[in-house]
Parts: sequence; structure tokens; C-alpha cells
Amino acid sequence: MGNLDADMAAVAVAHAPPTGPLPAGFVAVPATTLPGGVEVPAFAVARWLAACGPDGQVVLSETMPPWVRIGYHAARLACALAGYELLTERQALAIALDIAGQAANWTGGAVGVGRLFQGLHRGRFDGPQAATVVSPDPLERRWFVLSNGERIIDAAGNAFSWVFDDVQGNADGIVAHSFLPGSPTLATAPGAPMQQGMGWWPRAGRSWWGRALARGGSWSSQEGAGVFTVVDERPQAERAYVGFRCTLPL
Repeated sequence: MGNLDADMAAVAVAHAPPTGPLPAGFVAVPATTLPGGVEVPAFAVARWLAACGPDGQVVLSETMPPWVRIGYHAARLACALAGYELLTERQALAIALDIAGQAANWTGGAVGVGRLFQGLHRGRFDGPQAATVVSPDPLERRWFVLSNGERIIDAAGNAFSWVFDDVQGNADGIVAHSFLPGSPTLATAPGAPMQQGMGWWPRAGRSWWGRALARGGSWSSQEGAGVFTVVDERPQAERAYVGFRCTLPL
């Protein structure tokens, strides 16, 4: 981890929060209070999963497929080199909770009616797709609307997103202790795992020590996809179904 720490330090010096309009490809997420009173300040998040440009740097593009086969630590560094930060666990939960509170994100047209949309998840594709790809199945709608009217793509389905665990994690965002009862990771969803399209998450007491969190689901996760889905992966793993999303402070 020594070289990674040095690289992260080298790029952390001077990326000031944006003033005025957000950079292209970013949308604002309102300040959120998670169950239990955990405050998540407003932040900016990339509308799409990060893509990889020809120079091996982060690109935010709706016409390019997500950057997958990249490990957790490498994803953090890629965000930092681009002047961004990796999505955190609290931020991911804030997005999911905001999404769950909007009628437009439910198949029944009202909050709690029908199911939350789950993005590309039914195995119709054989890999992660660019944001411009539309499934012929209306249940695989990929966009979600936030309470401020902004849209975010692939908050569930298409490819998992690495997240920096600032709930159970250590200074590097790696899980450092078991999931406690009442943890925001477990208590934020307004329902039970595998119900109403919310996805899957573990029970209290489960230990993923030394692992990194990935959220949302992939193109083939079936009912396991959802805005509240969280799984564990080895931080060094370079999976064909795990990408990442960048953020900026506001």
C-alpha cells in the first residue's frame, strides 16, 4: 500500500470544491439524513459510471462503456488523478434513499407501489453497456430521478460500483469490522432485502473484514440488483462486472 498512499497524497493537494456550475457530467445530490441521524452533506456525483479514455484516464461519457476490470485501490487512484473522489458508502446510501423517495423510480408510479427500477439486470446483455444503450425490456430502465430533478444512470444494474466504506471501513475504506445492528449500510433501505427491487444486503453480525464494498448490481444480477445492493470483493480483484463512480464535494 506504500506506493498507493504516496500516489494518493501527490494528487490530493489542490482539488478545490467546484464553484458555480458543476463540471460536465456531474449532478448535485442534496444533503441527506440517513436513518439513525447520520448526516451526509450535499455533494456532486458523476451521472454515469466512469469510463476509461485512450490515455488510461477517467472519462465521463454516456457513449463509452464503464471502466471495469479495475481493482478498488486502482479505482480510487484513477478518481484522484482526474481530480475527483471515489463514491463513499454514505454517499451511495444517500443516493439510494433519495431515489427510493421519488415516485418516478417505482414501476407503479407512486412511492412504495410496484418495484424500484433495477437497471440492466436480467441477463439480456453479455457485459456492461454504454449509457446510450436502451433495453427492450421496460423493467430494465436505467435512469433514476433525484429529488432535485436530476437524473443519474446505473445506480442499479449494468455494473457494480466500488465504494469507499466510511461506515465500517478503515482509513483506506476497507471493511474493518462486522456490520453492527443499526449500521446505515443495513438500516437505510425502506424495506427488506430482495423485496420490491431494492436489492440485497447482509445481516447484522456479518464480517467482511479486509474486503471492499461494491454496490448496485450487474447486467446479470437478476433480483440481486438494486439501489441498496451491496456485496464484498477482494480489493485487488479486477472483475468484468465491477466499475466505479466519481464524486466531488460541494
